[in-house]
Amino acid sequence: MSGQKILVTGGAGYIGSHACVELLQENYDVIVIDNLSNSKSESLTRVEKITAKSLTFIQADIRDKQALSDIFTTHDIYAVMHFAGLKAVGESCLQPIRYYQNNVYGTLVLTEVMEEFGVKKIIFSSSATVYGEPDTVKYSEDLPVYGATNPYGKSKAMIEEILKDLAQADTLSNASNPWEIILLRYFNPIGAHISGLIGEDPNGIPNNLIPYVSQVAVGKLEQLSVFGGDYPTIDGTGVRDYIHVVDLVKGHLRALDSLGSISGCKAYNLGAGKGYSVLEIIAAFERITGQTIPYEIVDRRTGDIAENYADPSLALRELSWQTEKKLDDMVADTWRWQSQNPNGYE
Repeated sequence: MSGQKILVTGGAGYIGSHACVELLQENYDVIVIDNLSNSKSESLTRVEKITAKSLTFIQADIRDKQALSDIFTTHDIYAVMHFAGLKAVGESCLQPIRYYQNNVYGTLVLTEVMEEFGVKKIIFSSSATVYGEPDTVKYSEDLPVYGATNPYGKSKAMIEEILKDLAQADTLSNASNPWEIILLRYFNPIGAHISGLIGEDPNGIPNNLIPYVSQVAVGKLEQLSVFGGDYPTIDGTGVRDYIHVVDLVKGHLRALDSLGSISGCKAYNLGAGKGYSVLEIIAAFERITGQTIPYEIVDRRTGDIAENYADPSLALRELSWQTEKKLDDMVADTWRWQSQNPNGYE
C-alpha cells in the first residue's frame, strides 16, 4: 500500500536501485541502507531523477546493529527488501569468510533488529544457486535446497534456512505477530532501466556474461571468452534463463502486495521459464548494437552445467507475476545504459 515505509538494504546496488524506482513509482516511502562497498550513491541520485521523488539514504553496514536500530527507531518501517550482500561466485571461493560474515551474519543482525522492533515482514534476494546441480534442467521450488557449489550460493542457502527457522519458531509458539517471509530465487538478471540512467556497474572486470559482452561492445574489453562449446545444447554453449531486471523487481512488488495475506515462509522462482545460449546472446547483441563481438571458445569452467532455467509457474499462480520483456528488450536496455555510461557511474 502506498505511503508505507520500506527499508531497502543494498538499495544503491544494481537490483536494489531498480527496486527503489518501482517502489517510489508505486508511492511507497523508501529508506535505503547501503555501505557502498560494491555500489555508488550516484545510482540513488539518478533514481530520484527518474521518479521525480526523494528517498532517504543512510550509508551504513547491515552488520552495524546500532545503525539499524537507529533506522527502526526513526522510521515506522512496514517491511524490508533485503538485497545487501556480496555476490561474485569466483570471489566467494577465494574469500569464503568474507562472504559468510557479510551475507549470513549481516542477515542475522538485520533479523535480530527487526524482531526487536516487531517488524517481521521481509522479502529476501535469494538465488537459483541454492538448488546446486539437480538432475533436471527445469528448476521448480519443490527441488531440495542443498548442494550449492560455492560459498556465495551456500550463503544464500544458509540465509534461507535461518529465515525458515524464524517462521517455524513463530508457528510453534503461536506468535501473535508471526514472521511473513518471501524468498525470491533469481535466475540471471540483466538489462537496465529504459531511461539509460541506472544499470549494472560492476567493480573491475565483470563476472557475468551480459556486462562483459556490453563492455566488449563498447570497446572497454577486447574479447569474450566463451567457456565450453561442446555442451549438449542447441549450439554447444551453455544455456541460461535471463530475466530483465525491471521484470525482476516487479516480482518484488507483487511479493510485497502478498505480505499480510501469508504467514510463514514461501519461496518463488523469478525467471523467464526459458533459456538462451551464450551464442544466442552474442548474436542478439550484434544485431541490436551493430557492433561485432569478438569471442573465443575456451575450456569449460569447473562447476558449470549445460543448461538450466526456471519453472516460474508458482509465481504466476500465487503472485500474479510473469516476465514481460523479451531478449531484445534486455539487450537494447543494457546497451543504452552501457553506451551512455561507458564508465558506469564514474
